[in-house]
Amino acid sequence: MSKVLLVDDELSMRMTISEFLRRDGIDCDVAENAHTALELFVNNEYDLLITDVVMPKMSGIDLMEKVREINQECKIIILTGEPTVDTAVRAVQSQANDYMAKPVMKDDLLKIVRRNLQIKQLNDERKQLFLDNERYSRHLEDMVTQRTHALQKSMSSTITLLSQVVEYRDPYTAGHQRRVGNCSARIAEWMGLGKDITESVRIMGYIHDIGKIVVPSEILSKPGKLTLPEFLLLQSHSQAGFEMLCDANLPPIIAEAIYQHHERIDGSGYPRKLKGDQISLQAHILMVADVVEAMTSHRPYRPSLGLDVALAEIEDHAGILYDIEVSKACLGLFREEKYTFDDRQYEIVMPL
Repeated sequence: MSKVLLVDDELSMRMTISEFLRRDGIDCDVAENAHTALELFVNNEYDLLITDVVMPKMSGIDLMEKVREINQECKIIILTGEPTVDTAVRAVQSQANDYMAKPVMKDDLLKIVRRNLQIKQLNDERKQLFLDNERYSRHLEDMVTQRTHALQKSMSSTITLLSQVVEYRDPYTAGHQRRVGNCSARIAEWMGLGKDITESVRIMGYIHDIGKIVVPSEILSKPGKLTLPEFLLLQSHSQAGFEMLCDANLPPIIAEAIYQHHERIDGSGYPRKLKGDQISLQAHILMVADVVEAMTSHRPYRPSLGLDVALAEIEDHAGILYDIEVSKACLGLFREEKYTFDDRQYEIVMPL
């Protein structure tokens, strides 16, 4: 059974939320302040911490920072009655996994809690699989085969779950990651690249926006122009995704390409202003597929711009913003093969 620690200085909130969780079959301990919570955390194993932000003596943000020193794997959900951009930025910086504004609705709370507990469970299973594989690999060849298969399945499940998480947070872009992943794989095929690169860019596409889970949903679905603080918070998703995936036991190029997918070869991209060959081939493919799909899709702040406009963007800026060879492959795929975006979830072949 999953175990949750709930921290809130309001008795009514502790009673209400803990009852929601217990009725859903989740073991829940409660604390009225951060100091009590830390004592419980040191002496117990928790899968998830749910904490208020504004509390006497020690804030929820300070509590999060201390918890991260003790346990990097515990999931954390922030609750606040003051849902400002500054609060969201601090929560992201302190490695919160999710963010909810009060008053809390039961269905929304349980959906977010279940999602975080499921991710935690998958991470725990993957970690255990690695430990088991290491223990038996030297002596039992058949055990290696079984565990490798289980690991492959677990990683595939993790990739699928991570892809779905962003859609829960940003329903306006449902299918975007799958379409980008499948298009990236076809561009790689058009370029004659090997199976490993083709499958790796598909995986990258499926999870390239995973960092958006740290961005408040009201920013993701805002119909109007973002303010500068909101835009900067949105831009943080590339680095957030990189940091999440660095410890996920995936090939390092996956996390790095996701970190780079908003860079441009003239250095005008973000977050690191990389140029030319500083950007990996996989990221070059990913960014072109991402641009074309985004421009041809409807967004809360604009209608679809159409495929012709999207391809003109790639053609006009080939060698300036986008890699020339990747751009040629993209244009050939759409114009010669008449490729159309595919949002099916293909079986993932993980390059171990």
